[in-house]
Amino acid sequence: MVDILHRIGVTASPDDVYAALTTVEGLASWWTEDTGGDGSVGGLVRFRFEPGGFDMKVLEAQPAELVRWEVVDGPQEWVGTEIRFDLAQQDGFTILKFRHGGWKGPVDFMYHCSTKWATFLMSLKSVLETGKGQPAPHDVRISNWH
Repeated sequence: MVDILHRIGVTASPDDVYAALTTVEGLASWWTEDTGGDGSVGGLVRFRFEPGGFDMKVLEAQPAELVRWEVVDGPQEWVGTEIRFDLAQQDGFTILKFRHGGWKGPVDFMYHCSTKWATFLMSLKSVLETGKGQPAPHDVRISNWH
């Protein structure tokens, strides 16, 4: 198994970062505008993009500390993987450690998704620091997979 890992520092409170990861409005502000569902533990959050989408079951949500999802529907490479956001305060930043874990192997789609996760995490940083993110469909296009 292989994982996608990223780390960003955000000049926003852990509570604000947590809200951006657990509310439909927050998620739609940085990942994809076409977001729906329930971000509470046991809920299902639906994310739709031009070529398809993903459904995430919320496994864990600890305010200002941790959010964990299991991918229950979407591209075959994603189903059964886990997405995790760990939050901590450090030197005036909220440090977000991101992990998309459980990939079966480093296939081309994983390389693509690693880059896209980085662009969306920068969108999260931007929306929290400036009020404007780049959620899909306004995101950076990097290949024919978008």
